[in-house]
Amino acid sequence: MTKSFSLWGAAAVLAASMLSTNAAAQQSYAPVTFKNASVHDPSVIKTGGTYYVFGSHLASAKSTDLMNWTQITDSVSATNKLFLNGSSNVYTELAETFSWAQSNTLWAPDVIRLADGRYYMYYNACKGDSPRSALGIAVSNNIEGPYVNKGIILKSGMWGQASYDGTIYDALKHPNTVDPNVFFDNGGRLWMIYGSYSGGIFIMQMNPVTGMPLPGQGYGKRLMGGNHSRIEGAYVMYSPVTQYYYMFTSFGGLDAAGGYNMRVSRATSPDGPYFDAQGVNMANVKADPTKPLFDDASIAPYGVKIMGNFLFERKLGELGTGIGTGYVSAGHNSAYYDAATGKHFLIFHTRFPERGEQHEIRVHQMFMNADGWPVVTPYRNTNETLAAVPRGFVFGDYMFVNHGKDISATIKKSKFITLNANGTISGAVSGTWALVGANQAEINLPGSSPFKGVFLRQWDETSQSYVMTFTATSREGVSVMGSRLPSGSDMQIVHAIYSELSLGNTNAVTGDMTLPTSAARDAVITWTSSNPRVLSNTGQVTSPSGDVTVTLTATITKGMAKAVKSFVVTVRKLGGMVAYFPFDGNLNDATGAFGAGAVIGAKIDIAGGSLGYEPGMKGSAAVFNGATGVRLPNGLFSSNTYTVAMWLKPAQLTAFTTTFFGARTGDSWISLLPKGHDGVGGSTMLWSGTAWYDAGLGMNIPVGQWSHVAFTVKNGAVNIYVNGAKRYSGVNFPNVFTTTSGVFALGVNWWDAPYKGSMDDLRIYGTALTDGEISSIAR
Repeated sequence: MTKSFSLWGAAAVLAASMLSTNAAAQQSYAPVTFKNASVHDPSVIKTGGTYYVFGSHLASAKSTDLMNWTQITDSVSATNKLFLNGSSNVYTELAETFSWAQSNTLWAPDVIRLADGRYYMYYNACKGDSPRSALGIAVSNNIEGPYVNKGIILKSGMWGQASYDGTIYDALKHPNTVDPNVFFDNGGRLWMIYGSYSGGIFIMQMNPVTGMPLPGQGYGKRLMGGNHSRIEGAYVMYSPVTQYYYMFTSFGGLDAAGGYNMRVSRATSPDGPYFDAQGVNMANVKADPTKPLFDDASIAPYGVKIMGNFLFERKLGELGTGIGTGYVSAGHNSAYYDAATGKHFLIFHTRFPERGEQHEIRVHQMFMNADGWPVVTPYRNTNETLAAVPRGFVFGDYMFVNHGKDISATIKKSKFITLNANGTISGAVSGTWALVGANQAEINLPGSSPFKGVFLRQWDETSQSYVMTFTATSREGVSVMGSRLPSGSDMQIVHAIYSELSLGNTNAVTGDMTLPTSAARDAVITWTSSNPRVLSNTGQVTSPSGDVTVTLTATITKGMAKAVKSFVVTVRKLGGMVAYFPFDGNLNDATGAFGAGAVIGAKIDIAGGSLGYEPGMKGSAAVFNGATGVRLPNGLFSSNTYTVAMWLKPAQLTAFTTTFFGARTGDSWISLLPKGHDGVGGSTMLWSGTAWYDAGLGMNIPVGQWSHVAFTVKNGAVNIYVNGAKRYSGVNFPNVFTTTSGVFALGVNWWDAPYKGSMDDLRIYGTALTDGEISSIAR
């Protein structure tokens, strides 16, 4: 509840007007839209005006503009059309490959068109826990298949046997035969670069007519890596603009915690040697064999790191919604030079902050800086063109990211800086900046050679506006990026923060509250509590003996501008009930802390539905007809400690059907399933989509019979109970509800078949109940 507002009196009206005008100016262009697809390790080929990407697990997609993608295939299966030809499918075509690799997992392929007009797919399968792999060729008259296998051309992992160079296979020096990229050089010769971890990245010359390796090369020539260096996903692009061959590679691990990042080196010949911006021959870059397996420290200083984990963090009071724009473990890229436009494109897969392992294709433009190194645009491609930039459009406030040289899961969150009109930089970093020529950027920071790149106007998906950006790299191989924020006075900024500042539902607080202390443009928020013994100025709760009303007052300050906003908070006894839905003929919260639930249709965002009632375990129970759900109030809990308990009587069991569903986003959620997907028949389970956490019980609650089901979460420790007995206990359960904007529903989610059956006595607590407490409410 908002209690009061002070913004230097009548100045508030003026500030609001100015902010509205500023926002309108930023959004005076038609919004740019994208259509996304998921292809891990995308390798690009353009044919007939259409771009295709092929990736691991036999996934593929296509686009005519590198912005809107159509998924073609998504998994290795007997119906995947890339290898579906009559009775033949991928399993029959690649039977020899799968047999050697001891796995049906296909890794990153590459497709190229040769002189005969046909499409050659260089596929590969790998066991995964060792470099036992097979790499082969399949051919098709049509880029979308079906492809016909021509056979294996390279193998690895032949333990105790002679390898292709005649010596016994040694994973420290011989390659893992995966992740091929096949390309023509500037003179028409055909090459294949490949390899991953194990012995490193190799290149060999190919027959441009048959697509096969030229004889007598063994595994070819090693270009970088070895001793199990975490280096993979090699891809070569020739740029006629600079007349260099650029070798892109990904360092680190591919999952969300792996620190995947993209690096580049360059050469004047397709088979190297490749050098980074420091002049280091990448053939000398490999892990230290005396260090633990997958030694990243030995390789981190080398290569030009063009992108790592980062977030242009949207702060409270800034345009848009959500946390901002950024990537996690972006990598395994391909690259494309468009001769008609002179544009360079980087095509890669990426995960995202707070979205777990879910991944999508992204395309960014690259530009060559003054030293001939590619710099990657901060935002995704909209087919923008580098143009002259007026100097007055450059100076202002920016979100600033320094990608560093580390291999780490840490997300580099943007810092607030200002490019001042006098050419200085102030804020989180200090230095100087310059606009060189029409659009070239030069950023000078202490302890580094100049960062050289470009200024470019781009579309920012978070603010839904066009903004000035810069991207640049130094001779040390470090890249920096900036995204300009809308201009605004301190008064405007404070007003915007005031308008957005919220604590969510404050009617039933039982645990510590997260009180924001910083906001847009480094504005400061300080808090004062009317009763600090119960609720401190920092949000810590000391459990009262009964309900206590406390006023929290926020003071927002930037420069000389100031605003005050107050919230009334009801603090309840720790461990007490936060919400209670008894379903006694209605959907009211019996505690009065929240509003009533609402009947909806077969999905969260579909209207309709019809809910009935019948005698239940305690009074009446709600009856779900298999086409109906209930939307509960938002923000039922917003921490990583809570309990949900309810009685369930399913009329049928269908896989993935939810009973209790809560989500922060469509990629971050929890779901209580009477029938899950694990094991034979699918057991009752608590499921999370943040990191695909499967808490299966090894049993199903019965059909047509009441069962009491409860689960508790306490900072990642999770317990699940049936009829008062603990059936599951685990750790590292995802922290989904870190904000007050959680969406909650009964019987439906956004995807699966609705629940059919009855529910009764839903109780929600702001703490993790003990075994004894769960047992007592299950009676």
